[in-house]
Amino acid sequence: MTNVSREWTKKWVGLLFAACIVALFCWTPIREWVNTPSQIRVLEGNSTWLKLGLPVHAVVTTSNAHVAAIHRSDSPSSLALNLKQPIEIDSLAQGDADVQVKLFGFLPVKSVHVSVIPDIKVIPGGQSIGVKIRSSGIMVVGYNLIKSVEKTLSPAETANIKVGDVITKIDGKTVQSVEQAAMLINRAGKEKRDLELTLMRSKSATKTHVTPVWDNETQTYRIGLYIRDSAAGVGTLTFFAPKQKVFGALGHVISDLDTGQPIEVKDGQVVHSSVTSIDKGESGQPGEKRGTMIDESNVLGTIKRNSEFGVYGTMSQIPDYGKVNEPIPIALAEQVKEGPAKILTVVNGQEVEEYDIEIVNVLRQKFPATKSMVIKVTDPKLIEKTGGIIQGMSGSPILQDGKLVGAVTHVFVNDPTQGYGVFIEWMLNEAGIQTKASAAVPDHRLNKAS
Repeated sequence: MTNVSREWTKKWVGLLFAACIVALFCWTPIREWVNTPSQIRVLEGNSTWLKLGLPVHAVVTTSNAHVAAIHRSDSPSSLALNLKQPIEIDSLAQGDADVQVKLFGFLPVKSVHVSVIPDIKVIPGGQSIGVKIRSSGIMVVGYNLIKSVEKTLSPAETANIKVGDVITKIDGKTVQSVEQAAMLINRAGKEKRDLELTLMRSKSATKTHVTPVWDNETQTYRIGLYIRDSAAGVGTLTFFAPKQKVFGALGHVISDLDTGQPIEVKDGQVVHSSVTSIDKGESGQPGEKRGTMIDESNVLGTIKRNSEFGVYGTMSQIPDYGKVNEPIPIALAEQVKEGPAKILTVVNGQEVEEYDIEIVNVLRQKFPATKSMVIKVTDPKLIEKTGGIIQGMSGSPILQDGKLVGAVTHVFVNDPTQGYGVFIEWMLNEAGIQTKASAAVPDHRLNKAS
C-alpha cells in the first residue's frame, strides 16, 4: 500500500470514528445520561426523578436511606433497575444523600448528590397594600436657595453635600426626623457656630461642616437643603408565611421619588389599601394603579427590610380579600418552567382576582436577581382593563401547577403585555426563610424547558 493510500485510509477511519462519536452523543439515551445533574435539591416529603435513559440494568444505591430512598423498594438503600425507566427518589428527611448507579453492581456510571431541604408552604397574596416607611436618617432630595441679608446661597451645596446623601448625625446626635434636624440647625445658627454633619454616601460614612445662615422668609437659620425622612405608597402583597409570621411584597426596592436612591429603612408599616382607578398601559407609556390607604389605624404588618427584592417584615395574619387562603407549596428556582401560569392581583377595590399569563422564558440564575423570568399577560380581561402589566402590580404572585413560583417585578416599556418576574425562592431568602443551598442554584437540568 502506498503512502498516499495509507493517508487516505487514516483520514477515512478518523472521519468514521468522529461520525460514530457524534452519532453516539446524539442518541437520546446517551444525551439524557450526560444531562443528568450531578446534584439536585428536593423539598422534604416530595419526590424527584433521575432520567438516565440507558437501556441497561444497574444497581442503584443511596448512602442515607433515611434522607432519600429509592421509591417502592423493599430495600430503600439498594435496588436493581432497568435504567431506561426514570428512577424515582423519595425525600424523607432534611439532609444529604448520594445516589450512585453501578453497572453489574460494581462499575459506577453516575453519582448524584441529593439535598433535601425543608418543605416550605406559604399563602400567596395579591392584595393591594399601603406601605409607609421611615428612613434610617434624613434623605437629601434637593437644594434650596436661602435669601439672607447678604446674598442668595445654599450653604449645604457649598459644603459639597450631594443630592442622595443621607444625614445620619448632626453634631454627633443621631437624627430621625426632619423636625429634629431643623431644630438642631436653628440652634447652631443662633449660637453662631458650624454644624458637623455625618453623611452616608454610596454606603460609606463621611463628615463635613456647614454654616447655617439666616433666612429672611422663614425667620429661621437654615442650610439650604430639601430633606425627607419618610415615604409612602401602594403596592401588592406577594406572600405571607403563617409558620414564620413574615411577609414579602413588591418584588423590588423602594427608592426615593426624587433621587432614585434606595431607602434604608428604619421601620415601617403595612396597612389596607384600595385601588381607585387604572391608567391603562400603552407602548412607550407604562400604566399605573391608583390607590388610597384605608383604615390606617389597623396596622397589618411591620416593615423590617427594604431590599432589591422588595419589602419584608412581620405580620400576624394574611389580609382579607385574598383568592387563596391556605398555604400552598413553593417551587424552587430550578423547578420553574416555561408555559401557562397565573397571577393574583387587584384592579378594582380590594378584591384579588386571578388572571392568565405565560412564562415565556426562564433564566437559569446562579445567583439571586430580580429578573428571573420573562412573562406575558394572555388574559383578555386583564389586557382590556390595564393593557397588561402596570405600575403597582409589582409583587403580584405568580402561580404555576398549584405552586407559588415568583412575583411580577417589571414591565417592558415598549410592550406592556410583557415584563419580568422574580423567583419566589429569592424573595423567601430575603424574608429569612432559607433554603439549604440559598445562594447558588445547583446544576439541575431535569426541568429545563426546551
